[in-house]
Amino acid sequence: MLSPSVEDYIKAIYKARSDKGTITTQDLADRLGVSAPAVSKMMRRLTELRLISHAPYQAVELTEAGEKMALEIIRHHRLLELYLVRAMGFTWDNVHEEAERLEHHISEEFEDRIDKLLGHPTACPHGDPIPTRAGAIARSSNRSLAVQREPERLMVQRVSDEDAALLRHFKSLGVIPGTAVEFVRQEPFEGPLVLRIGGRLVRITPQAAREVFVDPVSREDSRS
Repeated sequence: MLSPSVEDYIKAIYKARSDKGTITTQDLADRLGVSAPAVSKMMRRLTELRLISHAPYQAVELTEAGEKMALEIIRHHRLLELYLVRAMGFTWDNVHEEAERLEHHISEEFEDRIDKLLGHPTACPHGDPIPTRAGAIARSSNRSLAVQREPERLMVQRVSDEDAALLRHFKSLGVIPGTAVEFVRQEPFEGPLVLRIGGRLVRITPQAAREVFVDPVSREDSRS
């Protein structure tokens, strides 16, 4: 059985690659809050385990085995987040850290029971897709609200789940996955973005908007 540290690295590599396309050791050091030498040491370990392919000064790539492991850990994490919200009364802003601790220790049987209990869900409370048992995962929007410039109807698809205070802020604004919003404008001098949500205007800073991911609302979606 591999250590939680190994699993954390594999998950971080997968998520960083999904966000940025490629990832370097320095990206990993920043993401995991560790030193560059610590990352280099772990890269050698992961290469020995055949979970990554990596050459010095080159991007890190997951092997097939590494990607399978990453998706399994992510499935555990997102199922646990949803279970904690639905079955145990946690709020969406305090499940990430709990799931981080638990994801390394649940069995496949426990995972399957949670999945069945929750009705085989496809997304976690923050809108991130839950991989299937077979390792398939749905497309996830990478279009940040912060890049929006023209008025448009948008659907909030997912939000970053790592900052509890920011999640509480999103909740207070009504910026929740599955919610349709209308981008109205950005105030001058890189000011807040103005959104219309349910008939009211709300303002969100560019910094917060970078953690909200959206897709355009089609005409068919608008009529439904």
